[in-house]
Amino acid sequence: MERSPRGDVPYCGPGEGKGSMPMAFVEIMGFREGGWGLDMLKATGMTVAVALSGFFFGIVLGMLGAAAKLSRVAVLGGLAEVYTTVFRGVPNLLVIYLFYFGSSSVISSVAAMFGASGFVGAPAFLIGALAIGVVSGAYETEVFRGAYLALNKGELEAAKAVGMNPFLALRRVVLPQAARFAIPGMGNVWQSVLKQSALVSVIGLVELMRQAQVGAGSTRQPFIFYLTAGVLYLIITVVTDDAFRRAERRAARGIRSAL
Repeated sequence: MERSPRGDVPYCGPGEGKGSMPMAFVEIMGFREGGWGLDMLKATGMTVAVALSGFFFGIVLGMLGAAAKLSRVAVLGGLAEVYTTVFRGVPNLLVIYLFYFGSSSVISSVAAMFGASGFVGAPAFLIGALAIGVVSGAYETEVFRGAYLALNKGELEAAKAVGMNPFLALRRVVLPQAARFAIPGMGNVWQSVLKQSALVSVIGLVELMRQAQVGAGSTRQPFIFYLTAGVLYLIITVVTDDAFRRAERRAARGIRSAL
């Protein structure tokens, strides 16, 4: 039995440690000195942070994209169509790479103007959140557009008939009604965003997947780390899925079921 570079946590070489997996798991994923439990929890928090940032940025882009597609201005509709087509068709990993190296090149060029030399990397968290947000925004655009088209047109006409201006009608009629149709789709987009967050590790952000890779390499116990990462992802998924279900039920209050 050897010792990991981390400290006192043992790891098994080839053929070692058979039958001691539960004890190895407790030691490696513990919160004592040399354990990786706290690091994995911190990485989980980073995963949630970058996923939420990208998700809410995607909501903003999705609303703007849906408004552009629903507008009568052909140019706006065309730009929104290009946006959704491109970012739904390009691999997410490629988008992250383009954002990171493109922005880093710009930063390096600006830094060179002030006498700096070499490559200057862009902030990994910011770039990851932006890349995830742009991709998720393309899907949110279709979610919001579909939710608006599902509205009862009679309610929109009634809002105009009673003298509501567009902003008042948006706040009192459109948004509450559209939320009923949009929330399920938003929940699906969130699950996709959570999975996309694992790709941000390629640009150096220490989120859950990256931390699992580091721990697996340091202890030679990849199964333990990747299993733990899978469980943590599943916990996030279950908790957030329940939150979306509650929001969906709340948005549907007062709506009679057809059954």
